[in-house]
Amino acid sequence: MKTRFAKNAKIFDIGITAVAGMVSVGIMLYGIGHYGLKETWPELVLNLFYIACLVMIWMYFFDKMGTQRFNYWCSISVGMTVLLRDILFPPPLANYPLRLSCFTLSVLLLCTLTYFYARKDWQSYSKSNLWAICGIDVLIATLYNIDIMFFEPIDEYTNYSMTEIWIRPTIIYGLVACFVTESAKD
Repeated sequence: MKTRFAKNAKIFDIGITAVAGMVSVGIMLYGIGHYGLKETWPELVLNLFYIACLVMIWMYFFDKMGTQRFNYWCSISVGMTVLLRDILFPPPLANYPLRLSCFTLSVLLLCTLTYFYARKDWQSYSKSNLWAICGIDVLIATLYNIDIMFFEPIDEYTNYSMTEIWIRPTIIYGLVACFVTESAKD
């Protein structure tokens, strides 16, 4: 099969992202089955968007999806997860400053994604702008991680929460790795 990328480092980046994303989504689907749909239905909705992103990464990797469509649909899918998980239905964090920081960063991330996908000449988006998207999401995940580790009671659902927090930054890393190549190529 022909792939879009020729460099082994780029293939490794995107392959690791896809494998890590699939393992994380698999763990979350197991958690949904273990705890029941009544408790975890929001995770199932988020996982549908994550699965869509992973499928699009693979389609893009194997040159089955054009760059414009990949840009549009991945930005929409990631934006929907930010809107649903972090803005409309944010998790109840015990620490108010962390909750406010996560909400503010989530709004910034959504605005950045909207600006990115709405640009007509999106190839001109610089590599630092693309890595800023990933950095913002990693910072959000880190703040959630700090809240869970230090301010929330630890129970059997904690491991699933920790996994769910890091799925989106992993997927965004793969998306950014694809876009960085495209912005340099076009």
